[in-house]
Amino acid sequence: MKTEDLGNSKILNLIFKPAGAMMGSKVRQWLSDPVKTLRGADIKPGQSVLEVGCGTGFYTIPAAQLIGDQGCLVAMDVSSGFIEQVSKKVQKVDLKNVLIVKRDALDTGLDTASMDKVLLFGVIPFPLLPLNRLLPEMHRVLKPEGTLAVWLFPPVVHFWVPKSILQSVLFTYINKRNGVSNYKRC
Repeated sequence: MKTEDLGNSKILNLIFKPAGAMMGSKVRQWLSDPVKTLRGADIKPGQSVLEVGCGTGFYTIPAAQLIGDQGCLVAMDVSSGFIEQVSKKVQKVDLKNVLIVKRDALDTGLDTASMDKVLLFGVIPFPLLPLNRLLPEMHRVLKPEGTLAVWLFPPVVHFWVPKSILQSVLFTYINKRNGVSNYKRC
């Protein structure tokens, strides 16, 4: 199955539904403070940020609040169900700086060099988001001084994902804060 077909798959949307409930749970918020994690990505007011795999919006609302009214957050997911859920959450808190997009991260449709930061939080590794195709697209949409922020789950993948990012020669390592590895666009 192609990545772009995931959002239309009834079977996968049935699987995504309970996963979505877990993603937005109070227990998860207690275990993993989204604001603390986002601070590890060094998000600043006024930035343009792409959130790949926004899911149910666990990071979306706090990220939009961190960038403020002058910033723009593009929350992207392939799942129709997740897009619907995050849309409701954004409307409920009346955020005007969030653009919600149902799209494949391998072909974002965004302008070249349009983003200050890309968030890959809990979306890699994922078999249908191969790094050899995902990283070039993230590099393309980032501004020349842009950064890629990666939070990995499960922790067992921490040994090979950073190595793969560096081997792509598209990014250089900056630092790791609050579990978030930050990379500068080359």
